[in-house]
Amino acid sequence: MATWTALTHLQGREAAEALAEDCEDLTPEPVGSGVFEIEDGSDRWEVGVYFTEAPDEIALALLAAAHGAQPFAISELPEVDWVAHVRRELSPVEAGRFFVHGAHDADKVPEGAEALCIEAAMAFGTGHHNTTRGCLLALDRMISDGEMPHRIADIGCGTAVLAMAAAKVLPGVILASDIDPVAVETAQANVIANGLEGRVECVMAEGFGHPLLHDAGPYDLVFANILKQPLIELAPDMARHLAPGGKAILSGILVEQADAVARAYAEAEVPVLRRDDLGEWTTLVVGKPAEG
Repeated sequence: MATWTALTHLQGREAAEALAEDCEDLTPEPVGSGVFEIEDGSDRWEVGVYFTEAPDEIALALLAAAHGAQPFAISELPEVDWVAHVRRELSPVEAGRFFVHGAHDADKVPEGAEALCIEAAMAFGTGHHNTTRGCLLALDRMISDGEMPHRIADIGCGTAVLAMAAAKVLPGVILASDIDPVAVETAQANVIANGLEGRVECVMAEGFGHPLLHDAGPYDLVFANILKQPLIELAPDMARHLAPGGKAILSGILVEQADAVARAYAEAEVPVLRRDDLGEWTTLVVGKPAEG
């Protein structure tokens, strides 16, 4: 089945959300829409609308003009099985002691490696992105340095690759949460596929906003591989949920955004302990001072 995309951008989140909402009334009806911040500090937002029939270009042009947006760029996409394509293209990734692979590469796991089987799916976090790899390397260094956190959460878990990595090398039950129900389902499936049932518990929540996450704290270690603005907004809550001496591994941060995230956590009294850049992405390890 062919699909069409219609993309535009405009100033401000509320304006973008209003445009996306109005697009839902188009004929033919779109199968979905999304609003995404353009991460360059300009407060411009992209609106994407997706169709299984050729969209009405005149109606889209009128909507864009009415909302003060740029004209929609409309494209027809060829029929592609993207999951199969990604499976073919992804090669295994090594991040310290961790080896992330698809089922088709299970025979390539090095002896002694902590293997994580992550299938390509409609959720973030296959381990191939430098944000995920940066978090795995940070965890690997912690373990090598003799740190053994017991209370652990993975906020914005995607496929739960980070929660599962922690469960491979640390005791206790790791809590993994995401705001996307598809991600939570994917995470649960990956937990089962990796034989970690009972070691990783997946819930749907924004931030720490779930009774299970709230009651299990304070945490010795929190992963948050999300995006700049959600990380900044999470900083005060992170400070409240970290135990004294606890650490958080943060990523999903472009190199040029790292200082802004670091400032937010310093203001929340959870300063940066280490920064690592991989390509255009940064991983920050922040820590809450120990008592006394």
